[in-house]
Amino acid sequence: MNNYQFKLVKIKGEFVWHEHHNTDEAFIVLEGKMRIEFENDNSVELTEGEMFIVPRGLRHKPCADEECRIMLVEPKGVVNTGNADSKLTAPNDEWV
Repeated sequence: MNNYQFKLVKIKGEFVWHEHHNTDEAFIVLEGKMRIEFENDNSVELTEGEMFIVPRGLRHKPCADEECRIMLVEPKGVVNTGNADSKLTAPNDEWV
């Protein structure tokens, strides 16, 4: 929609620290619970039905103790690991 993508993903465990310099990132929890950690030792906890926007340029790390299903909303072309080179970097812009 208008060059934005709605990405459905499952997360469990800790992701990598990363940031997106050119865009905000929306997390919407569809099932389960998760947290988003920030470098200043703050974090936000999200449960089913909740949404949080990580502002552009803010370094963060998504985590989930148990499997959590989420939807990410971000512009087409955004790499899931932002500026971090990681084995968790997913192929981008692929239709499933």
